[in-house]
Amino acid sequence: MAPPPARTFEDLVVWQKGHALVLRVYRVTAGFPKTEIYGLTAQMRQAASSIPANIAEGFKRASRPDKARLLNVAQGSAEELRYYLRLAHDLGYLVSGEMAADLDEVSRLLDAYRRKILSSQA
Repeated sequence: MAPPPARTFEDLVVWQKGHALVLRVYRVTAGFPKTEIYGLTAQMRQAASSIPANIAEGFKRASRPDKARLLNVAQGSAEELRYYLRLAHDLGYLVSGEMAADLDEVSRLLDAYRRKILSSQA
């Protein structure tokens, strides 16, 4: 039996995982050097928070193409965050692979959700 349809964006597993990733990014970046507050810290937080924000915005869009476009924007933000994680690691701020598995999961869920939106008959 299929799960009931989501009533709000908060019901979406992809949003839940994306939001959890944002919270983790905020916690981790709180330990970055203070010189990064307007640099890497801000960039990582913005990229991370853009993921669930675009999922939420797309949830109430009426057309499938609009929904899919916003999910694609979220995918772009996920890739931007992927680069910042790499940069933070290379600068010695993060342990190798920290948050990578979480980001991979969010990316996979975004891709699956976007494909489902585009292929649905609703």
